[in-house]
Amino acid sequence: METKYIFVTGGVVSSLGKGIISSSLACLLKARGYRVTIQKFDPYINIDPGTLNPYEHGECYVTVDGHEADLDLGHYERFTDIQTTKANNVTTGRVYQSVIDKERRGDYLGKTVQIVPHITDEIKRNVKKLGNTGNFDFIITEIGGTVGDIESLPYLESVRQLRWELGSNSLCIHLTYVPYIAAAKELKTKPTQHSVKQLQEAGIQPDILVLRTEKHISADMRRKIALFCNVSPEAVIQSVDVDSIYKVPVKMHEQHLDEIVLSKTGLTPDGEPHMKPWLEFLDKMDRAEETVTIGLVGKYVELHDAYKSIDEALFQAATYADHKVKIVYIHSEKVDERNVDEKLSDLDGVIIAPGFGQRGIEGKFVALKWCREHDVPTFGICLGMQCMVIEFARNVLGLQGANSTEMDSQTPYNVIDLMEEQKSISNMGGTMRLGAFDCKLRSGSRAAEAYGTTDISERHRHRFEFNEDFREQFETAGMQCVGENPASHLVEVVEIPDKRWYIGTQYHPEYSSTVLSPNPIFRSFIDAAIKYHESKK
Repeated sequence: METKYIFVTGGVVSSLGKGIISSSLACLLKARGYRVTIQKFDPYINIDPGTLNPYEHGECYVTVDGHEADLDLGHYERFTDIQTTKANNVTTGRVYQSVIDKERRGDYLGKTVQIVPHITDEIKRNVKKLGNTGNFDFIITEIGGTVGDIESLPYLESVRQLRWELGSNSLCIHLTYVPYIAAAKELKTKPTQHSVKQLQEAGIQPDILVLRTEKHISADMRRKIALFCNVSPEAVIQSVDVDSIYKVPVKMHEQHLDEIVLSKTGLTPDGEPHMKPWLEFLDKMDRAEETVTIGLVGKYVELHDAYKSIDEALFQAATYADHKVKIVYIHSEKVDERNVDEKLSDLDGVIIAPGFGQRGIEGKFVALKWCREHDVPTFGICLGMQCMVIEFARNVLGLQGANSTEMDSQTPYNVIDLMEEQKSISNMGGTMRLGAFDCKLRSGSRAAEAYGTTDISERHRHRFEFNEDFREQFETAGMQCVGENPASHLVEVVEIPDKRWYIGTQYHPEYSSTVLSPNPIFRSFIDAAIKYHESKK
């Protein structure tokens, strides 16, 4: 079949959940046997989110091919079990960079380079790139930002052109907000009407409306919206708040979103999507009564999206263990010797979060020392693993002043050091060790036991590494280097075998955890935390 293109736009306000709606639709179409992928177009000028502060844009997600991407790609993978690549996330910066590079090479033969057609052609090329591979039946393209934003205009113009070029092989889903005015006790449709009008002024008529709301929208009100927005009444769908994002695909199917999409793209919606594994996950989630409490120690804990993939990986692992998870966010800048017992003593397990830079690092060392000495299940990820190494060097090996050269270039014991290939790099964007790399785990280690194999592949995002010169000292004292890259011999996993569960990974296992395939090491960590919780009863 010819590839079908679905464009998802948003109106009224940002953060309505275009990524969740896109992911939910992809989940349903995949469950019907179609080959699906999703891509995100972000209207900011940065080449990618890799250099953005988490306060600006939340978590930076990393694809298997080493692209630093928008956090929505994490949702795409968690909902579909389909790995994304660089082609699945494009920013305005990348579009302009590509066009300017072509102009410098003379590709435009001296013509004046303009928004239309050169920028819009580049956007269209990126939209269709995945479809041209022949690997997908549906390409869902989420346009970042809100209709009416100046920076989104070239994307909307590109969508307008593509709608004409693709004809019945494309459609537009517009996500809007229907606010509830508590004083008047009324839902208001006017913002949606104005949002659709703005989209129509850009030359795009939406085929389907998805209405985000806190309150049920009556059939009469949906018919009114359909009338004013030139959309068929059955194609006006409400997305009422639910207690878990993973229930959204089911709610969308109940309103026939997948069937409407198939019908409007010329396909026959036969039968039902195969959602049994998904529904079993939701059933486990709803039936779970026991709670496991995990502390997450980091310097961005006040941000909702800074550790999104870790949060979701913990939730997925706990669900499969028939537990709810309570995540206690602990600001590493506010942990010290005086309060560490108070902050950590009620936890069943502790994660030391990834990150960069000096801020909050000493609090992580204090937390790790307490966890190690009190034998609490502890999981260090990326910088968290490096902090495990530094704390062990200082307090077990007696290497006073041990540190990472990222934090202290003059440290007498550089147990964590800049990777050799990083020493000549000056540009910060896209230059770290990025993407999926193989790792060989030591047979019999707790990490190998968790994965059920000694050969794994996980995603990385770092510049600094365990210093091989200190490996023998660490292993003699009890911290084992149980995972390494088979080609470079970089240490990937450390653990202390005589503890309940004390493991650090240089890689980010949270990136590969999905609803139907939770990451094995997160499952092992949660199992250890549950066992520890039960031992305290």
